[in-house]
Amino acid sequence: MSVSFASLHGRLIDLHLHSDGSISVPAARRLAELGGQPLAMSDAEVFDHLSVGDECEDLNEYLDKFWFPLSLIQTHEQVSENIYLLQEELRERGYAYAELRYAPQSLCERGLTQREVVEASLDGLRRSGFEARLILCCMRGADNLEANLETVELAAEYLGNEVVALDLAGAEALFPTVSFAPVFARARELGVPFTIHAGEADGPQSVRDALAMGAARIGHGVRAVEDPGLVRELAARQIPLEVCFTSEVQTGALQSYHHAESLRRLLDAGCLVTINSDNCSVSNTWAARELVVVAEALGLTQNEVDQLLLNAVEASFADEATKERLREVVGR
Repeated sequence: MSVSFASLHGRLIDLHLHSDGSISVPAARRLAELGGQPLAMSDAEVFDHLSVGDECEDLNEYLDKFWFPLSLIQTHEQVSENIYLLQEELRERGYAYAELRYAPQSLCERGLTQREVVEASLDGLRRSGFEARLILCCMRGADNLEANLETVELAAEYLGNEVVALDLAGAEALFPTVSFAPVFARARELGVPFTIHAGEADGPQSVRDALAMGAARIGHGVRAVEDPGLVRELAARQIPLEVCFTSEVQTGALQSYHHAESLRRLLDAGCLVTINSDNCSVSNTWAARELVVVAEALGLTQNEVDQLLLNAVEASFADEATKERLREVVGR
């Protein structure tokens, strides 16, 4: 039994979606105009600037694609419009809910403060009736502890119905997860829940380090399959895994012909797997496509795909009232 796009429309949940990596070609043109520098490129050229191809070799090359979209969201108007436009595009594609993540410190190159970035993103969020929440990303780096701690403080200050969590993103293999323990110790002190990118470019120890820090969810986490004991722990504790099938193949987290087998092992072990897009533009994908690709690769039934959607509801950082509404939408 094949899973159709029509069966997913209006029911899509995406928990791992980078707003800077999900700028469409029309949105890129609009953001460039707001910045006073209209794009003198064809749509195909803009697309090439936004997306990786099949030649992508690893996560570091994948991350190189972000310089262009980041250049388009450096003013209050651009940050706000980006969040607003993304929500409207998600609504049109049949999403019911999404958690949009970005790093405030990456949007300060033209004078904005991190606080101003957060305020701008909240402005964009509130201009749309689409149901979304924000996750603020800390970044992996060698000398950005102060900036990361500022992100943590802002997440605590704005924590509620709109900002719901923290994350750690960036070049995982170059900057090991354990190096950021002080950042997430502060998050724990302030009561801010968090997810951490782990088990993507680095191995299962990265996931163990994230769990030791108190991560409520794991971004990607697919390389946990290399450690059966860790897989058992993830299943026993029902730690959600934010799997992003296409991007994990593109970054080399798992080779394409091994990825389906590894994902099947995680599901069969009882892990709480969710399926997400990661970066709609960089990876040229979206939640429905990811679910269909995974369903075809693993031979899932419609009921099994429905369970993946329900997994996402339960794993979300949304409040209980929102989760109850989403259960009704997804379970219809």
